[in-house]
Amino acid sequence: MTPVIDRIFRSFITQGRLDIVFSDGSRRTYVGTPGPVAAMRILAPSVERRLIANPGLAFGEAYMDGLVEPVGCTLYDLLDLLMTNSMNAGHIGEAVAAVIRYGKRTWTQFNPAWRSRRNVAHHYDLNGALYDLFLDSDRQYSCAYFPRGDETLEEAQVAKKRHIAAKLRLDRPDLEVLDIGSGWGGMALTLAREYGARVTGITLSEEQLAVSRRRAMEEGLADRVRFELVDYRDVTRRFDRIVSVGMFEHVGVGHYRQFFDLVRTILAPDGVMLLHSIGRNDGPGSTNPWIDRYIFPGGYSPALSETFAAIETAGLWVTDCEILRLHYAQTIAHWRERFAANRHRVAALYDERFCRMFEFYLAGAELSFRVQGHLNFQLQITRSIDAVPLTRDYMFEVEREAAAPPGRRGLARKARTSG
Repeated sequence: MTPVIDRIFRSFITQGRLDIVFSDGSRRTYVGTPGPVAAMRILAPSVERRLIANPGLAFGEAYMDGLVEPVGCTLYDLLDLLMTNSMNAGHIGEAVAAVIRYGKRTWTQFNPAWRSRRNVAHHYDLNGALYDLFLDSDRQYSCAYFPRGDETLEEAQVAKKRHIAAKLRLDRPDLEVLDIGSGWGGMALTLAREYGARVTGITLSEEQLAVSRRRAMEEGLADRVRFELVDYRDVTRRFDRIVSVGMFEHVGVGHYRQFFDLVRTILAPDGVMLLHSIGRNDGPGSTNPWIDRYIFPGGYSPALSETFAAIETAGLWVTDCEILRLHYAQTIAHWRERFAANRHRVAALYDERFCRMFEFYLAGAELSFRVQGHLNFQLQITRSIDAVPLTRDYMFEVEREAAAPPGRRGLARKARTSG
């Protein structure tokens, strides 16, 4: 242990208690105000040097390589302590690195079509069996919705789709819907099967495209749902409705105006869009360098201020905004539990280093919502001031109807329309 790394940790730990066994066998305890408690062992001097200058990248890489180990606690416990303290700006090396990252973000989030395809392939074209091991049966890889708080993952993902569908105001059959970033097809298939929409889903993932098309055929919905390998910038046809779930995080701040200008062009004059995205509560920032390198290259969780500015410039209306605070934390907690239960299967698909990478990703992602101000937002967007009713009551009515037992849905619909 060097005096420099000792001073770094003494300045950094302002909440909770961290015990460290350094690579030379020396032990130190760092204590702040009451908070989380954890301990770790560092197994190489090179890790200590790298933790001084760029801890946001170095710590994750060291864990992947087995050079940092939690001691007497879980990885989640250790990250809880470290991520809580990272909000207090006590690490000078990280503070400098964050300024540099922010200055470079125009480049790191420069996502023309060719780069977007490469970034998407990095994460979404992994072995499809991986996602079956921790996602729900519909492979919804985005924030679920927990209206009660005690739903199963499957129930919460169904509730999420109903929540979004209600905001799309699918008030008549055969509406033409564009699903930007359609994933494995679950949202598009739901809108066609349960709401009578005709849906075009677009993705840049060849793996997701193949699965989506197969699902549409198996469910007998190929005449109502089609999936294409298309960049959103290449869409020219007009749609009655647009939905985008978990894709806006991959657009890049330099492309927001382009994205919403396109929405205005392809959305019908009386059309409705629902945008569902991860966001941040603390204003514009930059992406953690470990996440950018290993999980979502080119990705970024936007501040609402950045998003609203681009929407306003495009001449669109935000007719509804909802902030989902801890829903994604609960979602990822389910994913972590399922991943842990199937870890041996993941190791058979990949290797131990991949397992450690994914564990680090899931634990850090959950904690970003619990202690670092991340959130999900849903924006209902229109071109026209009167495209949706004056109040939000219709959303709740449609959502309750969709959640009713099959035999009562017609009664609920009749009561709603007769009123």
